[in-house]
Amino acid sequence: MTPVPVLRTLREVVEAVCEHGTVYLRYSEGPEEDANRGFSRDYEADIPLPGLSVTVATPEPWWSRPTEDWVARRLCKYADLGTASGRFPWLLSGRPVGNGPDHEPLVDQVRPVARVGAKALREAVHLYHERFDAGQDSRG
Repeated sequence: MTPVPVLRTLREVVEAVCEHGTVYLRYSEGPEEDANRGFSRDYEADIPLPGLSVTVATPEPWWSRPTEDWVARRLCKYADLGTASGRFPWLLSGRPVGNGPDHEPLVDQVRPVARVGAKALREAVHLYHERFDAGQDSRG
């Protein structure tokens, strides 16, 4: 497998998202491991899913804030998935094949775009906490 470039800044991540149409974000041990495995798993139900579980890194058409806000929020909302040893965020493109048990998109025909570097992730966390009311929801 071709080495995946590392995006070192949040700006580079945003540029990659803007350049590639619909881009997905995944936290895992990386493209090579995922290619070997081929799919995600619903661990609660103990069944294989028809693709890899991802979140959408490309902003929705209704999003009226800067793209960097959307990207930073996506990176932060799922950062807990990267806390396990050897896991990291990376961007990919792929073909949607359904939704997982938590309504997350599932994709196959995966093509890695880039890995999100540690500095870019730190910048995303900083921006997220600066621009969002983190943790606020409809319960008040």
